[in-house]
Amino acid sequence: MLSITDISIRIAGRLLIDNSTVQIAPGARVGFVGRNGVGKSTLFHAIRGDLPLESGSITLPPRWRIGSLAQEAPDGPESLINVVLKADSERDVLLRESETATDPHRIAEIQTRLVDIDAHSAPARAAAILSGLGFSTADQARPCSEFSGGWRMRVALAATLFSAPDLLLLDEPTNYLDLEGTLWLEDHLANYPRTVIVISHDRDLLDTSVDQILHLDRGKLTLYKGTYSSFEEQRAMREMLDAKHARRQADERKRLQAFVDRFKAKASKARQAQSRVKMLERMKPVTALVTQDVREITFPAPEKLLSPPIIAVDDVSVGYDPKKPVLNRITLRVDTDDRIALLGSNGNGKSTLVKLLAGKLQPFSGRITRAEKLSVGYFAQHQVDELNLDASPYDHVRRLMPDAPETKVRGRVGAIGFSGKAGDTLVRSLSGGEKARLLLGLATFFGPNMIILDEPTNHLDIDSRAALAEAINDFPGAVIMVSHDRYLIESCADQLWVVANKSVTTYDGDLDEYRRMVLSIGDTRERGGDRIKESAKPARTRGERRTPLKQRIAEAEAEVERITGIIAKIDTALALPDLFTRDPKQAAQLSRARASAEAALRRAEEDWLEASSEFDEAAG
Repeated sequence: MLSITDISIRIAGRLLIDNSTVQIAPGARVGFVGRNGVGKSTLFHAIRGDLPLESGSITLPPRWRIGSLAQEAPDGPESLINVVLKADSERDVLLRESETATDPHRIAEIQTRLVDIDAHSAPARAAAILSGLGFSTADQARPCSEFSGGWRMRVALAATLFSAPDLLLLDEPTNYLDLEGTLWLEDHLANYPRTVIVISHDRDLLDTSVDQILHLDRGKLTLYKGTYSSFEEQRAMREMLDAKHARRQADERKRLQAFVDRFKAKASKARQAQSRVKMLERMKPVTALVTQDVREITFPAPEKLLSPPIIAVDDVSVGYDPKKPVLNRITLRVDTDDRIALLGSNGNGKSTLVKLLAGKLQPFSGRITRAEKLSVGYFAQHQVDELNLDASPYDHVRRLMPDAPETKVRGRVGAIGFSGKAGDTLVRSLSGGEKARLLLGLATFFGPNMIILDEPTNHLDIDSRAALAEAINDFPGAVIMVSHDRYLIESCADQLWVVANKSVTTYDGDLDEYRRMVLSIGDTRERGGDRIKESAKPARTRGERRTPLKQRIAEAEAEVERITGIIAKIDTALALPDLFTRDPKQAAQLSRARASAEAALRRAEEDWLEASSEFDEAAG
């Protein structure tokens, strides 16, 4: 059991946790929630022993292993699969010792322990985790250094999950994932056999994967039984809902009902209409979308609504290399008030599509027609790097309003969420959520006709995500979004487009159906493109395609040789003339170890045959 008893934690003079106590039972799956900056990550540091307590104690069972996501992405020439396998340090140490051990008794101990920890099935388990997080079989054999930082953070997550610690601490694990990876992670955590605590602002993950909610508010820790939805109900029962709160929920009900009434008779929208009916049924009168103290998000309305379609794409091919387009011969249209969510694994072209629609990429072929005077607001997380760290929100707004009076500029700064002294805070001192709010305000500053949002919810807390959903629903223009947040998509999107296989198609099901489809595909998913560093993006030659297969063949051959050596050592131990009469228990352990090693040898040989076959095909 994890016992947190009367702890207080103070950072830089600020009391974050004040004399709090909570007990977390073994096997519990806990979602850890609270507003940004209240001290959730700080508590993780304290649990790991990296931060001293001002008072109180944190105790765990003496043999528990704690696992958490590395702060830095792995790098170097090792293949992804080997990076993940080495995360199980006990297995790694035992395997290295097994290669040099000569004493029959020690060989028996090593092999027995390897059987106990299921070491020989580890490559298959590691491969399954990497596949779930978006890496194809070929990717897993490639050097870690070939991948971009975001994809290497996925490798770090895979390594943490593979090590299967007794206490798994995850801090916003979906930040580097697409929707498909998030859906896989939700399923994986829901079946995690040990204790897990996950800091997340993703409502669906907290409703799907956990059975308790730990809430940190005003320095106090409170543990609630149930999912996040249950937690909201329990907490809301303790609070009085104000009129503004009730009005917001009524508006949301009205919007959902309008969608149902409008599309329930339309065959292509029937499933999405049914999804909205489910949302209405789940909406409890006591549940608050946004707490009273959350800052609202607003998008300025365009001066004039344009006649539809505002964008028409006809037989367009687009990408970064004319010889290898990312999207090929796509035809689509965007109307004035569309709410479109893009689905599909990272690397399939979602970002390429939004860049095309935003006018940041020109087509290789085909035609794209835009409404006259169309203006587009474009938000993407990488734009954080384009902010001036030594300027304030006021400075950024002033540059957009050079001739405006001071009061008007201050008013606009406050409207995007930085009132009073907050408007003069340097960007380098802002939190991730505050930077996201600033970017949203700047991207939509002049009232665009269409807003494109590429992963807008990273670093936003749950209440701010709800505020963003309200802002989208209140905006009269078109919105196109890429997000791994199911709540945002279900709250706002009227259309689902799947970007895959160099094409864009409409999806008439709801996200529950899409989730089932993604999980059923499992490790057959193939990802590409965006995960690779820019230097690796050009089309790979036949020789380059064979390089990872050569490495995979070499690794399989080495594994066959290693396991063959282990079997030989076990046979030597079993050949001792008095073994079965002197120590029948050890003889039985060695026999089980040999059977396990034989099974691992068969798997290694099958992997060698598969890689060799793929290599021959690539050579042909």
